[in-house]
Amino acid sequence: MLPAFAHARKNSELVALVSDDQKKLSTLGKKYEIKRTYSYEQYEQCLNSGEIDAVYIALPNSMHRDYAERAAKASIHVLCEKPMAVTEKDCKAMIAAAESANVKLMIAYRLHFEIGNLKAIEIVHSAKFGEIRIFNSVFTQQVKEGDIRLKAKLGGGPLYDIGIYCINAARYLFKAEPDEVLSVSESNKDKRFKEVDEMSAVIMRFPGNRLAAFTCGFGAASEASYEVVGTKGVLKVGHAYEMVEPITHELNVNEKSTKKTYPKRDQFAPELIYFSDCILKNKTPEPSGIEGLADVRIIEALTESAKSGRWVKTPPIAEHKRPTLAQEIGKPAVREPELVNAAAPGR
Repeated sequence: MLPAFAHARKNSELVALVSDDQKKLSTLGKKYEIKRTYSYEQYEQCLNSGEIDAVYIALPNSMHRDYAERAAKASIHVLCEKPMAVTEKDCKAMIAAAESANVKLMIAYRLHFEIGNLKAIEIVHSAKFGEIRIFNSVFTQQVKEGDIRLKAKLGGGPLYDIGIYCINAARYLFKAEPDEVLSVSESNKDKRFKEVDEMSAVIMRFPGNRLAAFTCGFGAASEASYEVVGTKGVLKVGHAYEMVEPITHELNVNEKSTKKTYPKRDQFAPELIYFSDCILKNKTPEPSGIEGLADVRIIEALTESAKSGRWVKTPPIAEHKRPTLAQEIGKPAVREPELVNAAAPGR
């Protein structure tokens, strides 16, 4: 996120950093010329300083609600990483806090501004593609021992971390919510998976007798693709959820195949530009808190299903905006920054 501010200067300025890691504050403060740095104990001081308008929350999943509610209480707008929270209850509390304080709450679904995925929505809803019937996806990677994604108390596990991309993609491609879901989880004897499952396989039944299926996991080679099958066409999207690889389309309609590659882009600056625009122009963000809630309630239902071995109903949710190609914001890719006391999840 930090390098993305260079592409979002027209309406967004990075003015403060919050961390308990003094090396991070010192090194990153100097690199990005940030004079205002705070520890987590000083979070309220930062919120009430009069120096900031909004916060970007990228803490472990289980901490999102607390830090979002405290920001809202101080009348500070909130851009929160996905998953929005760990439970439906927490998501609803975050929405209520934002509404009560009259602040904007947006969930950081970067692919809602990325042309490869937005173009896929347009393609599968075109007349030439026919009626969408099937969604299939695989999202896997190797996660090294000790990573926070393997900590249950922090809201870890493959469904929350990467399965959420598959859930969200199925929802925006179908432009609907699933009626019920089924899940099975498995783990090998690898000591990495003491607290969370290694992988989950999921089926979601959508209105119109349509099916979406995906498998996500932390113990397999990197893969991040999905396939949409309609009555007239098939669209395969490669590196669909990635930010470090070009996204590819392979479209087959009436036995004619076409291919398209969308170059790697800065996927974080668009979030900043769009969010700040919503604040400045008093617009409701898409993706909103309702969008974040929709995915989390499905993950909770999938967790229940894996335990019971049964289909679990997912009741209707409030109508809300869905991503469209009009939201696409293109910014050139940035050089991957050198990490400070942090590491990528893979090994």
